[in-house]
Amino acid sequence: MTSVLDVLVIGGGQSGLASGYHLKKRGLSFLILEASGEAAGSWPNYYDSLKLFSPAKYSSLPGLSISSPGYRYPDRDEVIHYLKNYASHFQLPIVFHQRVEHVSKESDVFCVRTTTGEIYNARNVICATGSFNNPYIPSINARDEFTGNVLHSAFYKTPDTFRDQSVIVVGRGNSAVQIAMELAETANTTLAVREPVSLIPQRFLGKDIHFWFIITGIDSKWRIGKSLATASSVMDLDGYKQKLKEGDPKQKNMFTSFYEDGVIWPDGSKEKVDSVIFATGFRSNLPFIKDLGGLDIKGDPLQASGVSTVVSGLYFLGLSGQRSFASATLRGVGRDAKYVAKHIQKNDN
Repeated sequence: MTSVLDVLVIGGGQSGLASGYHLKKRGLSFLILEASGEAAGSWPNYYDSLKLFSPAKYSSLPGLSISSPGYRYPDRDEVIHYLKNYASHFQLPIVFHQRVEHVSKESDVFCVRTTTGEIYNARNVICATGSFNNPYIPSINARDEFTGNVLHSAFYKTPDTFRDQSVIVVGRGNSAVQIAMELAETANTTLAVREPVSLIPQRFLGKDIHFWFIITGIDSKWRIGKSLATASSVMDLDGYKQKLKEGDPKQKNMFTSFYEDGVIWPDGSKEKVDSVIFATGFRSNLPFIKDLGGLDIKGDPLQASGVSTVVSGLYFLGLSGQRSFASATLRGVGRDAKYVAKHIQKNDN
């Protein structure tokens, strides 16, 4: 009979690694199942120029600082290197190339089946997969008639692909603005927004804004953090405010429809467009627990602070606003992982 672990962690990115750190500290038996061949989560799939919006000083998982902590902003490749080093440093038990296909539960034991046919059993399961593999594009009238290029920001890599094109970026969050800013250097770029971009100063009274988030408790308090996590304010990096003021990129109210050659704006005017990039976020990607009854009608987990409200022994990590403003970030997921690990150990005793 297959041995029964204390915990199975689904996902070996930043949330899975943080959970592994705290599970190991508590002496629990566990495995981390990772669909890819490396412990880097979705980071290798992000666009080339992505950098953290929080300084290195505040951007680490528990127990190990990212290299050269300070007030610089680590880029994508540095984060990838850090996550791999983190897994190795703590010798976390990760099984690679194990994409979870289905989770069931009989009595008090979960049965986790992967696409390779492997079966794992555990008394508790932590879903730490993130949502990158389920990008969301809203339904827009006449999209099928448009002959140009439509993609989600999840598949955007570099502005070189769009050189000298007319490009619309849909969205007003950090990724939308960062992508539009770099595209504006090589393409005719417009931000299509429901409301104008809202900017947060990166520095206040000589300190990075994250310093104030931490000392005021905004970064860790649930009631404040929940609302901020779903807000669309953007960190004012690299002169974003001035560039938007100068119209480079432009901002326009969201278009109402596509047509064959482009888009139709709210005033009825048409504009020819080569490409439209939707930086419109992601949706929960947890189909493997559907049969457990752990999801609502939209596919979102039924949970409170990462603890399933309907399935005993089922947990979640890395959800936006899960317990704080920083829950889905490198700097914040460690606190949530500690909370979940403590809850598991308490309930198992």
